Amino acid sequence: MATLREIKRRISGVKSTEKITKAMKMVAAAKLRRAQSALLAARPYSRKLGELVNHLAGGTELDENPLVVERPVNGVAIIVVSADRGFCGSFNSNIIKATVEHIRDNYAELYRSGRVKLFTVGKKSSDFFSKRNYEIAGSYSGIFHDLKFSTAKKLAAEVVKGYLDGSFDRVDVVYSEFKSVMHQNLVVDRFLPIPKESLKTNGPAPKDGHSPMHVELQYIYEPSIASILESLMPKHLEFQIWRMLLESNTAGEGARMAAMDNASENATELISTLSLQYNKARQTAITKELLEVVSGAEALTAAG
Repeated sequence: MATLREIKRRISGVKSTEKITKAMKMVAAAKLRRAQSALLAARPYSRKLGELVNHLAGGTELDENPLVVERPVNGVAIIVVSADRGFCGSFNSNIIKATVEHIRDNYAELYRSGRVKLFTVGKKSSDFFSKRNYEIAGSYSGIFHDLKFSTAKKLAAEVVKGYLDGSFDRVDVVYSEFKSVMHQNLVVDRFLPIPKESLKTNGPAPKDGHSPMHVELQYIYEPSIASILESLMPKHLEFQIWRMLLESNTAGEGARMAAMDNASENATELISTLSLQYNKARQTAITKELLEVVSGAEALTAAG
């Protein structure tokens, strides 16, 4: 059985840990509020930009647009978005596990022949895949402490350039979408080529005059819808990556806050358990001392 000193030392250690986890929870909560504000501000623009691209795409043929045309897949790139730091439960491990399984289930042959490239965002994914001989086409670590749109723009430019150059024929994304503090939705989806069916969901205004964008006006596009789409689609892709980074950052801070809250609760329960154990041990020690005193007194009385 542990001594009183050992139990007291354990209680002191757990109390110190509890202070740290509570402080980390407060920091994560503050960062979550900032991240959530940025995400909520970006979502409407991202949605409207997507609607605009879809609306334009519905009025033209897309067979000549290189970002839409599908081709035989001889190489794949995957954008993996994790966090820079840990202490966020299974957030990072879920992203990494989903990526490994996605490659194993869909691109095993390409991986064995060295034709799967990764664009890792976040230190955790960068560290994991670089140590396991995956080909890293681009690494973005330490970006979430000061997340900027220029990072998304640079990543989008790298990905689009590689796709247009033929370095890879398909681009997938793996990231976490923020739903709530307690829930993040793991997303594994195609990024390039842009699926035609998704672009055709919103076409030009129907005969009743109401377009899917709820605009009753008819537009004349100059020089042409195709040329406008050609310049608009890269911007659309940039902002989609920006939204993914914001979603992942917010989801990560939410997971970290939940993990630290859970750790604080566990520490409180452990302190309570150890305190009870300490009091029982102390009571046993006192009882033992009293018995020794009484026994000694009785022995003296008997001797006298």
